[in-house]
Amino acid sequence: MNEMKEGQRVKVAHLDELPIQIGKEVIIDNHHIALFRLTSGNVKAIENKCPHKQGPLAQGIVSGEHVFCPLHDWKIDVTTGEVQKPDDGCVKTYPVEVVDNIVFIVI
Repeated sequence: MNEMKEGQRVKVAHLDELPIQIGKEVIIDNHHIALFRLTSGNVKAIENKCPHKQGPLAQGIVSGEHVFCPLHDWKIDVTTGEVQKPDDGCVKTYPVEVVDNIVFIVI
């Protein structure tokens, strides 16, 4: 299989497959991505690895526009990827597009 090119849009799910406030992990090439459908209806995608101890963010608890790492409860903004104070760090974010109820991530 050919490697993905940067800026490529990849189909990852149907909107109906994403329960509200429950994370889903998707893997595209070497990118492990946590996908979230928020109560606002927006879909966000971030790196599925907490910067603290690499906890799987897709398994975290979602509240508003934040996910709490299941290992040590670090609070991460799923829109910006920023870890909330007093902790420090960030995770990569990925652009998401929803077209005709199909969810795409831009790698």
